[in-house]
Amino acid sequence: MQDKSEVRLTAAEMSTLWSQYINDSASVCVLSHFLEKVEDDEVHPIIEFALNTSKRNLSLLNELFQKEDFPVPIGFIEEDINPKAPKLFSDTFVLMYLRNMAVLGLAASSLSLGIVTREDIFTFHNDVLNSSVKLQYLSRELMLIQGTYVRPPFVSTPDKVDFVENQQFLGGILGKKRPLTTVEITHLFINVQTNAIGKTLILGFAQVAQKKEVIQYLLRGKQLAQKHEDIFSDILKKADLPAPMSWDSAVTDSTTPIFSDKLIIFLVSAMITAGIGNYGTAMAASPRKDIAIKYASLIPEISLYAEDGADIMIKNGWLEEPPQSDDRKKLAKKEYE
Repeated sequence: MQDKSEVRLTAAEMSTLWSQYINDSASVCVLSHFLEKVEDDEVHPIIEFALNTSKRNLSLLNELFQKEDFPVPIGFIEEDINPKAPKLFSDTFVLMYLRNMAVLGLAASSLSLGIVTREDIFTFHNDVLNSSVKLQYLSRELMLIQGTYVRPPFVSTPDKVDFVENQQFLGGILGKKRPLTTVEITHLFINVQTNAIGKTLILGFAQVAQKKEVIQYLLRGKQLAQKHEDIFSDILKKADLPAPMSWDSAVTDSTTPIFSDKLIIFLVSAMITAGIGNYGTAMAASPRKDIAIKYASLIPEISLYAEDGADIMIKNGWLEEPPQSDDRKKLAKKEYE
């Protein structure tokens, strides 16, 4: 039987492995700072688990890339972090960040498992998925114990099964609107929470960023995140449902540079990418027209913000190119109009 690991990497496998390497190299920088500055003895082992997982992933990926004669990405290195910098985020917020990171890891690994082919690549992503499951479990359990876990809203259990009888279920832009479905509530809650986390991260990053254009970009992002958080919170409140709490107080007053501007912009870009995906999913899952239209109107706004972030990275030589398809025109050395 042919050794499946001798089959060339597909474009999908290159994509997932390259992205995993970049993300884990960024995680090692961030988690190293968290581990160095953590004060809570219960949070310490969870950060350590996440850091060791990212380091293990990088080691396995390095071996795989070398075996495949695939250029190892640069990603992020020791120069992208200042280990002597003071603490920037509270341990409570770090725990919240770890759980959010685990949820994003679950989504990315699930997608990767669905598109990779080789057995060794499948096994790698399956291990990454299992680590994300464990990180999500550990962080959630400790948050429950410490009383910092914010549950989604409760609603009454239905009395019976109902079917939609007319178009009023879809609602209109103006006028009376039907109550929110549990699916709509869930997505609104998630998007309030992720914007709150993003706003706090950006707030901290703005204090320690160095380039003026990066600081201005971050302050704009903070306003954008606050705007979106308010919009989704308002929809929940109008339905007499609670919105997640804010995390603004989780940032210290430190202004000492910790992370390079390159790493900061990358982390913000990763949050935006996840946010666009969340909005798209929420829009598709929200039958009420006013809510779907609201998501549709916000996606171009954050997409433009993401493009401006990419422009900053390109201008400063920070944007590492992912693997691409062959340029057949260039290979053929022909000129085309």
